Amino acid sequence: LFGAGKKPETVNPGMINYLSFEGKGNPNDENGEYKDALEALYSVSYALRMSYKGNYKIEGFFEYVVPPLEGLWWQEGVNGYDMERKGDFSWISLIMLPDFIKDEDVQWAKEEVRKKNPEIRTYRIKKITMDEGMCVQILHVGSYDTERESVKKIETYMEENNLASDFSDFRRHHEIYLSDPRRTIPEKYRTIIRHPVKG
Repeated sequence: LFGAGKKPETVNPGMINYLSFEGKGNPNDENGEYKDALEALYSVSYALRMSYKGNYKIEGFFEYVVPPLEGLWWQEGVNGYDMERKGDFSWISLIMLPDFIKDEDVQWAKEEVRKKNPEIRTYRIKKITMDEGMCVQILHVGSYDTERESVKKIETYMEENNLASDFSDFRRHHEIYLSDPRRTIPEKYRTIIRHPVKG
């Protein structure tokens, strides 16, 4: 799921559980919802990850690495997305969950985070299950603003393989962020781009 190459390929990720936070607006706005989403998602994810060190026990738990941040992006009236209209974005930020994490475990983690910092918007966190179906994905290296170059490669691959876009609810422009933008220059960002398709 996180091993995409620089050439497009067809994948079917299957059924995956996530923590999710849905919002709107430009992700670069310093006081926007996106910042709240990341704070809440990471806080709850790490509360679950470190639960074994406390009194709360998750059935079937084993130590794991918190997976990378992901995002579904769309704009009303646009088939895909338009980077020139970042303020019009709707999005769902996601962090994958191990299968042993149940609804009650997520609720516990949200409450634990809220006890330590009531300002973190854990009430916006939901556990969801998503099955994207068949998709085409590619590894994009570079700034988010240059993603169109990789999207064009996806579109060419689709034409050559008789595939068509199939955007719908939960079948969106999907990004998986393999780089930490706080520690990486934009020219070296590594982002998996995934588009839903049908044959």
